[in-house]
Amino acid sequence: MRQIEYLLAVVEHGSISDAAHALHTAQPTLSQQLKALEKTVGTPLLERTARGARLTPAGRAFLPGARRALAGAERATGAARAVAGMAHGRLHLASVLSVALGVVPSVLTAWRAAHPLVDVELYEYADLESFTAAITDGTADVAIGPLPEGWEGPSHALGAEEFVVIAPPADPLAGCDRVRLAELADRRWVHYGHTHGLADLVDQLCAEAGFTPNAAIRSMQTAALPYLVAAGLGVAIVPANILTPDFPGTLLRLNPPHLRDLSAFARPAPHPVITEFLDIAQGSARLLPEHLAISW
Repeated sequence: MRQIEYLLAVVEHGSISDAAHALHTAQPTLSQQLKALEKTVGTPLLERTARGARLTPAGRAFLPGARRALAGAERATGAARAVAGMAHGRLHLASVLSVALGVVPSVLTAWRAAHPLVDVELYEYADLESFTAAITDGTADVAIGPLPEGWEGPSHALGAEEFVVIAPPADPLAGCDRVRLAELADRRWVHYGHTHGLADLVDQLCAEAGFTPNAAIRSMQTAALPYLVAAGLGVAIVPANILTPDFPGTLLRLNPPHLRDLSAFARPAPHPVITEFLDIAQGSARLLPEHLAISW
């Protein structure tokens, strides 16, 4: 880019000496850089004369692309500096499906209030393996979800989300506050799809209670489970934070409770924007909806 800048200065001023003066550069240095550029291109770009320097035919052909390249580099530099200064830009955020639905919105609301021109592109993953890979391989800049074991990058604990049982509105358990999973051994279940990250969690909890859940229907859409349960298709286990105030079904806390720790984390040596996002996430993540926090 510096060599192209030198070439454009010579074209503008008409001579190597005048260009060197305008750029506050020694004339021999400028001449050497121009020769290096011509060597890279493979042909002379300037014709040196007693009156100065002018473009060769090859130089004239090179000029439009050179101007575009320099302008593009200036725009790219400005964009990078703007993001570093948090003026504008884009962050890539990875999350698992349930957390993207129940926790991420509160974080993004706080982020947008603080940095309205730094947009966020959200990547949602059904399983923990893909979620972890997204931040490890650089697909995402930052992640919100369960912290991978042995994570070496910066991380901020957000707290623990609680899993609850939901049942149809007229369920026999309506009016109860808590339930032991063993009491649901004979029920039909609204379950997660086999490749959904929460499917294994539900199976494990039920196995610890001594049974295998009888899935009446499976869905990969976390948000669909409350609707399917409310329609009377079975019971389910969901993160409490995905439940909206208008959920018409029965909500029961597990006895004993099951909690999952969540974190905001990034790769080692994060960009200042990433560090800022982690701080905001720690201060704004809401792991329990307000309508449940009041009653609990």
